[in-house]
Amino acid sequence: MTDATRPAPSLVDRARTYLATPWTITLLVPVVVAAIDPANLWPIITFAAGALWGTLPYIAFAVFLIAGLKAAGAEAMIAKAFQGRENRMIVLAALFGGLAPFCSCEVIPFIAGLLALGAPLAAVMAFWLSSPLIDPPTLLITAAALGWPFAIGKAVAAVALGLAGGFAIKAMTHAGLFSDPLKLQQAKGCGCGPNPFDGKPVWTFWNAPARRAVFGQEFMHNGIFLIKWLSLAYALEALLVTYVPAETIAGIVGGEGILPIGIAALVGMPAYLNGYVAPPLLAGLIAQGMSNGAAMAFMIAGSVSSIPAMAAVWSLVKGRVFAAYIGLGVSGAILSGIVFGALV
Repeated sequence: MTDATRPAPSLVDRARTYLATPWTITLLVPVVVAAIDPANLWPIITFAAGALWGTLPYIAFAVFLIAGLKAAGAEAMIAKAFQGRENRMIVLAALFGGLAPFCSCEVIPFIAGLLALGAPLAAVMAFWLSSPLIDPPTLLITAAALGWPFAIGKAVAAVALGLAGGFAIKAMTHAGLFSDPLKLQQAKGCGCGPNPFDGKPVWTFWNAPARRAVFGQEFMHNGIFLIKWLSLAYALEALLVTYVPAETIAGIVGGEGILPIGIAALVGMPAYLNGYVAPPLLAGLIAQGMSNGAAMAFMIAGSVSSIPAMAAVWSLVKGRVFAAYIGLGVSGAILSGIVFGALV
């Protein structure tokens, strides 16, 4: 009989776990600046602290909203979008993708249950494309960092991308390209989790002790999460504005035309962190000369290609569907950047 007990983590492993966090990088920024450029220490601290302070009302409202949606069980309402006619499902999935009260990792069991119950791939793809792009906290943080025109433009682009992707997948499915899209374990219906259609939202969640507990847990978890990542984002923005020459940014992703937008979309795919860090960093890049269209393309391409979003798709469907997801996301990002740049 073999000993299945795992060895206790070493001191180095535990130190790496605790130190490899956004908090560590955020605290290292002033330490490093103080060591190599003390004259800019106070301007960088005041810039980052002032930006975070100005965002706190948006953070508070976003955290309250997402905790309320989770406590009420809004997932059940969103699941109803995947019932009925296929065209209706695509439209509602694209619209509700931005309201989903869960992150990309939590989407996996939700979508697995939908696919196992026969939800069409086109509607699922519409949800997949729009969901990583916008949600209530992202909308508010984007508005705080970049202004409401940019936030609304991103929300419109998310819905438009979901609609375009959903109907494109419907056409390709009817042409026979995706006749067997699911990986084997999902095709068998194993391990798909609970039925997403079970239950219904309870909007007066404060009357139920269990739902109040969920609200409190989600409020604390999301509040700490947002402050952690936004502290890092504003520290990095302060460094960007202070040390990166404006002419360098303007020369790469500034100016008119499709080339800066295409470059921003391609750079956004591997460089993206998450939807909470990106808006402050893009605010710094725009201040340094990045065009609005390039910023929009960077944000959309990065959201679609972020590791959690791609993992949610890759874990459930075959390679050709995953390739379609990436192709639709990047092409949609470039098109959104062109349209937004022309309008703003």
